Parts: sequence; C-alpha cells; structure tokens
Amino acid sequence: MNDAQPDSPLANILIVDDTPDNLYLLSAMLTEQGYDVRCVINGSAAIMGAITDPPDLILLDIRMPQMSGYDICKQLKSSERTRDIPVIFLSALNEVFDKIKAFEVGGVDYITKPFEIREVLARIKNQLNLQAAKMQIQKLNFELEQRVKERTKELERANLRLLHMASHDALTGLPNRVYFMERLMAILAYTHTHPNCQFAVLFLDCDDFKMVNDSLGHLAGDQLLKAVARRLSACINPHYTLARFEGDEFTVLLEQIESIDEATFLAQAIQHALSQPFLLYQHEVFINTSIGIVLGTVDYQQPEHLLRDADTAMYQAKALGKARYEVFNRDMHTRALTRLQLENDLRRAIERQEFIVYYQPIICLLTGRINSLETLVRWKHPQRGLVRPDHFIPIAEETGLIIPLGLWVLEQSCRQLKYWQDQAKERGEIFDISISVNLSVKQFSQPGLIEHIDQILENFGLESENLKLEITESAIMDNPELATQLFEQLKSRKIQLSLDDFGTGYSSLSYLHRFPLDILKIDRSFVSSLDSMEKNLEVVQAILNLAHHLGMSVVAEGIETPEQLSLLRLLGCELGQGYLFAKPLDAEATETLLLSHPQW
Repeated sequence: MNDAQPDSPLANILIVDDTPDNLYLLSAMLTEQGYDVRCVINGSAAIMGAITDPPDLILLDIRMPQMSGYDICKQLKSSERTRDIPVIFLSALNEVFDKIKAFEVGGVDYITKPFEIREVLARIKNQLNLQAAKMQIQKLNFELEQRVKERTKELERANLRLLHMASHDALTGLPNRVYFMERLMAILAYTHTHPNCQFAVLFLDCDDFKMVNDSLGHLAGDQLLKAVARRLSACINPHYTLARFEGDEFTVLLEQIESIDEATFLAQAIQHALSQPFLLYQHEVFINTSIGIVLGTVDYQQPEHLLRDADTAMYQAKALGKARYEVFNRDMHTRALTRLQLENDLRRAIERQEFIVYYQPIICLLTGRINSLETLVRWKHPQRGLVRPDHFIPIAEETGLIIPLGLWVLEQSCRQLKYWQDQAKERGEIFDISISVNLSVKQFSQPGLIEHIDQILENFGLESENLKLEITESAIMDNPELATQLFEQLKSRKIQLSLDDFGTGYSSLSYLHRFPLDILKIDRSFVSSLDSMEKNLEVVQAILNLAHHLGMSVVAEGIETPEQLSLLRLLGCELGQGYLFAKPLDAEATETLLLSHPQW
C-alpha cells in the first residue's frame, strides 16, 4: 500500500467517532501511512480540538449522541479558524445518509462503513492534495501580485507597443484605418480654423487583385500587398500619410497643398510605379490601380464624407476602364445619390411587385412560326414610369436582389404559360410554345435553385419540357463544377438549356463540349451587321457549324431586316428573334399576337 502514501507525511488528521473500534481501525490505518492522527469521541471535543490546533482534514461520523456530524460540521464552518478544513463524513451503509444535507453544511466527501482501506486512503489523499493545491494557489497569487508591481514599467512599455500595433497594419507595417482617420479628423479641425488651407485624399484600389489570390494563393497575395506598400512608400513625401485602409485598398493624405495638381501628380507617379512587374514565387505579376482623388476644404465637416467622395471617384475610375485616376466632382455625388435612391426603390419594388413580365417571340426560321417566348422583366416605377432593364438589372445583380426578382419572373412566366395552355385547350387547340427564362449568375449559384424550379412547375402543373433556361457564359465559367452538376439535374428533368449572348464573354469554344447545352444564342452584335460585313458572316457560319457539330440549335438575336433573315436562313440557322418579328410585349399584347397565328 505504499502507493497510497500522502504527499505530505506530516499531514494532521482529526477523527471524530463515538465507536472505539472505528477510531482504532482508522487511527492504525492512517498512522501506518505516516499521518499524524488525533481521535475524539464527541462533538464538543471535536470542535475544541479543531479550534485549538486546526488539523489538515477531519473524518466526521454522522450519527453521534448529543451532537450529530451535520451540527458539528456546521459549527466548524461558521468559525473563521476552522471553516477551510475539509470534512469527510463517515456513515454506515444501513444508515439514512442525507448526501445533499452533508454537502450543504460544508462536507467535501463521504466514506461508507464498513471501510474499504484503499478507498479511505484515496479519498483522504485527494482532499489533502486539493488543500495543498489551494495553498499553492494562494502562494502563487501573492507572488503574482509582487511580480505585477515589479513589472509595471515593463507593462507601460508594452502598452506603447500595443498602441503602435493598434494604429498600424500588421502585414505591411503602414498606418492603418484607425490612424488615418485620426489624421483626417485632425486636418479637418485645422482647416476649420484656417479656411485657406487645402488638403487632398487619394483612395487607391488594386485592380483585379482577386485574380492573384485565386491563381497564386493568399500567401502570394499577401506578398504582393507588401510589395505594393513598399513601392507606394517610395513615392510618398514624408509629410504625407500613407495607410493601408483594408484589403487591397490604400489611402494617402496630402496636407496643406497649394492645388489639386499635387494630388494628380502623385497619382500619376503611383500608377507608373505600380505598372512595373512584380516577381512572386518566380511568376511575373502585373497590377494596376484605380485612384479616386478628393480635394479637402472647409466645406467638409466629417472625415467620412471625404472618404465617401474619394471612394466615389475611385469607382468612377474603375467604371471608365480601371488603371486611371479621377478627381471627384459634385456630379459624381449626384449620380451616386441617384443610384442609391434607385437601389432603395428597387428593394421596395420587389416587396410591392411593381414589375411586369414582357415576352418576345423566338421564331422557327424554317416554318416562320413562333417556337417559344423569351421572358423579359420591366419595372413600372410609380414616379418614373417604365425603367429600362439596363438601369436596374446591374443594381439588382450587385445587391443580390436579382435572386428574389428572378424567382418572381420565373413564377409569373410559368403562371402565364399555364394560362395560355388552358385557354388553347378550351378552344380545342394545342399550345406547343415553350417559355424561355433567363437565369442570372447569382441565381445560378443560389442554393436550392433546382428545388425552387421543381416547386414552381409542380404548383402550376407544367411539364418540365415547357421550360427553357437561358444562362450566360460567365455563369458557367465562374464555377464550371457547379454548372456541370446543375446541368445534369436540369437535363434529367428534360429542361432545355440555352447559352445566351454567345461571343460577348469568354467565347472559349473548347468548353462548349463539356456541358449538355441544347441551344446557342448568337449575340445581336454579330447579326446587326451581318448584311454589310463579310467577316461577321464568316463568324456566324463558324458558330453555326460548331453548334450543329455539338448537336445544338442556334438562335440568332437582334434580327431587324429581311436581308438578315434571308442570310440566316441560307446559313442554316434554325431560330431567330428580333424587332423584325416583334418587340418585347406585355402579356395582353403577346396573347393578341399568338391568337393571330403569325408567320414570317
């Protein structure tokens, strides 16, 4: 039993039990293990002995005459001198032992009679070790207090380092957004007391930085940002403040300048410096930057307004082709406010269903009859009237509103198609015209898209063969793996797939065979000059040959003249749409057109 030896051989244990045999057995057992043991047979002696010479641990019998173990423990815990002594209760198996009460009065453990020696020793050792740990913690706390006092000066120095870290970017070492905003607020305050003072803010965004991360990885992206920071620092006057704002965005504050020319000269120097190649992991990387410039004057009250206008000018530079700078003017702000208002109106328009679905027929060029209808959405703004799609669709794409809008268009189109089918059935006619609905890039990557389509078709009782889905090249190329999965699911449902605006995006002929597409739509830019440019004729012929080789039909978009129609028929194009046949029409006008059974 040597393995049960106490950690401290001088540990003092007080045994309280009115049964001499128990006292003898426990005393002998613990003495043999090296403990210093005292024994008492009643509560008053136990309390007096514990107060006079506090033991390290007390073994306390529950059932004793005059005073129970519960009462003894309660009194011990009420005294400051004995409250921290651990008490282990002793109880016979055939006795009624209230464990909850034992712990409530302050007991830490219990042992049942008859005693099992190894259990008794283990429980005693555990409690003594806990007491020793508590004493050690108290000692460590005291030592820690001393160390805290001794290290006050060291902590003050650490606080200074932390302050630097809080105001500087960990990756590049440049001042960060917090520091830059403080400097901007300071110069604004100075400007309000010195109205003739001028300053400027440059807002820089690295063009197509995401491509570096995607192709070479984030570690390479970090190395590129550090290299960009070094080149920027080399361009910056020490009196200017250069900061890494966030991500691949940097800002420069030019204080007390004579004119905006100082800012534009700096922008030119920055763009020249960044136009030189960077070497990353044996790869040459070229990067440009779009820069927005705003002139700070006493008219500005808030630093956020300056950054807002610099950011607006930067986005204007991107919109005009990137790799350039633009100086902010009030027209930019007006356009930004108009766009913001349009975005807010668009959100409300979706809630209020202010949209109308228009339909443009797609003609079978062999028969001259309507083959299908492409759905196009129009926004009936309560104040502006009909808003052109090119004014609100890009905003819907950027904000994600295209997802609920696209689902609404799909639902309305299917509802209308079902209505026309039912009407034709009542007339004893067969309505064999399908509906073609556009899917945006964001819709295409939306989780649950297939389930939404299934639910809509089921709700209106439409056959899946009645539905065609049009997607763009970018939707496929942004995530070809996802495209493959979705295409397989759609094809299993016999939903036809159409590639829209072919020739305007990636135009990679090599990827076409990878996807189960049914229809290729030639962009109107090729068709519009088909009768005047021989080169376009050859391009259209090549696209037709490729599509037919891959088992796809072709729709020529933007047919406006009989000459274009004749040429496309001669080239073997199966389908066409354009103003020559019909402009996009609302449901009522479309129905009138359908009932006239036109043929071109």
